[in-house]
Amino acid sequence: MVKIAEEWLNSCSGCEIAILNIGDVLVDLLPSLEFVHIPVLIDKKYYGQTGEGTELDIPEAVVGIVSGGVKNEEHLEVLKKMRERVQILIALGTCATDGGIPALANMYSNDEIRDFVYRDSPTTEAGPNPDVKGNHIPDMLESCSALDEHVKVDLKLPGCPPHPDWIAAAILSLLDEKNVLELPEKSVCDTCPTQRERKKSMGDIRRMLETPDYDPEKPISEMRCLLEQGFMCLGPVTKAGCSGMTGEAPRCISARVPCRGCYGPVRDDRIPLVDYVGALATVGYDPSRMPDRRGYLCRFNGGHGVLKKLG
Repeated sequence: MVKIAEEWLNSCSGCEIAILNIGDVLVDLLPSLEFVHIPVLIDKKYYGQTGEGTELDIPEAVVGIVSGGVKNEEHLEVLKKMRERVQILIALGTCATDGGIPALANMYSNDEIRDFVYRDSPTTEAGPNPDVKGNHIPDMLESCSALDEHVKVDLKLPGCPPHPDWIAAAILSLLDEKNVLELPEKSVCDTCPTQRERKKSMGDIRRMLETPDYDPEKPISEMRCLLEQGFMCLGPVTKAGCSGMTGEAPRCISARVPCRGCYGPVRDDRIPLVDYVGALATVGYDPSRMPDRRGYLCRFNGGHGVLKKLG
């Protein structure tokens, strides 16, 4: 029996849904697992069920699974407590491994974020800042960061959300040392079946606001590479794995749309913002004419100091 504790920080719960989407395999695994803490499913209080505790606590477990990044003091407190209480810590999803969508906030100061939320948003009326202390709202940190910027992480499962295949494989590897988890070390481009004509492209690279050129009656393998067609496909700089262990075409490409980069950098030491410039030059595009370069290329990997406020 393996005890598991799970937490979600600056996230949307999509990773928790991915756990449930393991399906029949999860049902088979349940007799070997004991979830002692998982707020999305279990009413487990940090300070005791009746609030009798004086310090935040999480039950001890062999494995800790944490989704979401770290943006406020509560996130950081929960993460550090989780690290103390578990033997193995898994970062689940790209928010946890690289900052994810929430790390786009790193392009702005906390004051700018508050101004937009409470005054400048089209859906809000101008008003004062919230009473943070009086309403027990955790203070924001200066940046939204990945888990390993604060604590030791033993295993990273990227994805927005991760494919259930990889989550199941990770759990199986913990139950049986013979089941070694080997995540892909290729890029999406390396697994993409579309045709590359190796011709220099003309015009500007653009967002996916129109239909690419393809015959819906023909397979993906007969569609021309979307990057060569002028669409901002992040396949060259994104880790493969979104299709799970099936060997099928990458999910976005299968839907005839460009890779959006949700599995993060191909390797930890790579920065898509830099690497993509070379990919664009290879097919004949001027990187300086790419719209919203910083936001688009760091959409899922703004942690680790990659994405910062300019000026």
